[in-house]
Amino acid sequence: MTVETTHPINSLGFAKRPEDTRVVVAMSGGVDSSVVAAMLAEQGYDVVGVTLQLYDHGAALAKKGACCAGVDIHDARRVAEEMGFPHYVLDYENIFKDAVIDEFADSYLAGATPVPCIRCNERVKFKDLLETAKDLDADCMATGHYIQRMVGDAGAELHCAADAAKDQSYFLFSTTPEQLDFLRFPLGHLPNKEATRELAKKHGLAVADKPDSQDICFVPDGNYAAVIEKLRPDAADPGDIVDMDGTVLGKHNGVIHYTIGQRRGLGIGGLAEPLYVVKLDPEHRHVVVGPKEALTTRTVPVREINWLGDEPFESRDEWHIEVKVRSTRPPREAIVRPISATEATVELIVAEEGVAPGQACVFYDGDTSRIFGGGWIWRGY
Repeated sequence: MTVETTHPINSLGFAKRPEDTRVVVAMSGGVDSSVVAAMLAEQGYDVVGVTLQLYDHGAALAKKGACCAGVDIHDARRVAEEMGFPHYVLDYENIFKDAVIDEFADSYLAGATPVPCIRCNERVKFKDLLETAKDLDADCMATGHYIQRMVGDAGAELHCAADAAKDQSYFLFSTTPEQLDFLRFPLGHLPNKEATRELAKKHGLAVADKPDSQDICFVPDGNYAAVIEKLRPDAADPGDIVDMDGTVLGKHNGVIHYTIGQRRGLGIGGLAEPLYVVKLDPEHRHVVVGPKEALTTRTVPVREINWLGDEPFESRDEWHIEVKVRSTRPPREAIVRPISATEATVELIVAEEGVAPGQACVFYDGDTSRIFGGGWIWRGY
């Protein structure tokens, strides 16, 4: 007679013993992902650590404040050794260049303000790395992102982190339902970053006091223009700074040196009122400037929408939700009107300044912490 034994649901949501549950942990070498790996290893899970080499880390060894550099690979490996689980470094340099860096450069040259960290999650970490995790027979993949995965009536849902100051929902809006089924975010419920560092100290991790990354990993000094000029040598062609009527006010040394909303460093002083960059026109090599009110808009065209609601996106003529048009701004009330399954017009109830093509527009349920996905802002005003 065979007796079936059932196991209670473990902390990762599987009816298995932790030791029978394999989890690939995406390890950047920072404190967040290191804590996730150490915590799951201590709980008895079959942990496999994976770190991605996203660019020439030999050239990055001396650079600080950026993830995925050589020192970070070393730190991730050391955590794996201390906690006793296998660790692999995968060379994704070519994938990263094709999927993230090249588009970053081209978007800037087209006058947009891209967010490469979103594309990295979408096209590298949650695509190629996730498939690698499945090839390793993992039950799931865990990351150190500050966001929460909850299970609702229709399946896995994406929710904001408990700590609003660390919430990374803006950078993860393009996570698909299929990816969400496989992903886990063990830090999303923590009250603050200090709680993560306390866990790191509890596990004796040397990275407990390691500073957070502040810059895009392939722009560790924050100088976007220098990186783009290196990738696209003709990107710094000079041109004119013009007002909204086309009158030439000055000269510039390349559109790539300017961003929407910029006021300082325009080199066109002596005017009656302060002027801001309101549009970039790479085709004519124009930096268009205007008064502050020219930066405001209530209409935001959005495409490449990833929808995470329970009902189909096009099942309604309009969605009354909240949206965030910059990572540093709180969600604001809006009406989203679908044009197709992947395109919409967003009407902001209160106009916002500096809404820029290339940024994300992320959708939120105004009554709960749930994220409904979002899309990409795709043209100027």
